[in-house]
Amino acid sequence: MIKVENLTKFFGAKHAVDGVSFAVERGEVLGFLGPNGAGKSTTMRMITGFILPTGGTVTVGGFDMQEQPIPAKRLIGYLPENAPAYTDMTVHGFLSFAAEIRGLQGEARKKAVAHVVETCFLGSVLHQSVDTLSKGYRHRTCFAQSIIHDPDILVLDEPTDGLDPNQKHEIRTLIRNMGQKKAIIFSTHILEEVDAACTRAIIIDRGKIVANGTPAELRQKSEFAGAVTLRVKGVASSAVSAKLYQVPLVKRVSVVDDRDGHVTVRVFPKGSANGELARAIGEAAHGWQIELLQSEEGRLDDVFRSITMPDTAKEVAQ
Repeated sequence: MIKVENLTKFFGAKHAVDGVSFAVERGEVLGFLGPNGAGKSTTMRMITGFILPTGGTVTVGGFDMQEQPIPAKRLIGYLPENAPAYTDMTVHGFLSFAAEIRGLQGEARKKAVAHVVETCFLGSVLHQSVDTLSKGYRHRTCFAQSIIHDPDILVLDEPTDGLDPNQKHEIRTLIRNMGQKKAIIFSTHILEEVDAACTRAIIIDRGKIVANGTPAELRQKSEFAGAVTLRVKGVASSAVSAKLYQVPLVKRVSVVDDRDGHVTVRVFPKGSANGELARAIGEAAHGWQIELLQSEEGRLDDVFRSITMPDTAKEVAQ
């Protein structure tokens, strides 16, 4: 549904997007992650035809965005960054206008407006002008216009920005459900949204894709993937470390906490232990009073930082 090939964008001398290529199929929800200034919004603006690329191609539903922009854009629902809207319109007036420019007339337009008002919980502010709305309601109004024509493709730039926790949950659930039938790409800074809504994620940094995979695949890149946390009572931390370093699968033992007779350590495996590390540690700790023995799946925030942190900051962290 979306095919991006070697997409490049210069703003003067700045190389904002550098040879980005990926595809999104129907039934996929792709999370687009990256630090500020990484090129996320610029890439999404080129996908939707809002700005032209310096090089490369974007194909939407089989239509080249530069050669056949109108049929390509008909397939897209777009929530831009900062959720722009006509502030002098009421919510109802803005959504009716959005439906009309999408080609909906008469009863079809009324049904479309009513549907998105219910879907995005806008009934209480329907007749308020957009400039009187809170940031959360304004964002939901702009999200509603992006889905008003029931598009096959959704491009959402930070769709939960400004929403409270309950509203975020509602929008994530909505995206996940719509993603079963549509192709969706959305950018976010919130890593928990990747697990909550995405089937796949891309991390972009300084204009280049630096990681691409399912949330589970990305977590496997984490230093914590396969690590085991052990907490015991009544054993000195030095004795715990010494004993665990005798286990062949153990690469490193880190003391996380040591107080009041309770010692917590994190044990890192050599290579991929595939769940064997926890069993081996449990055997090594035989006779100790074990309070916790838990395997780690890996952490997306750890992967994100390790991939996108500037080299100088990595050196300081190490």
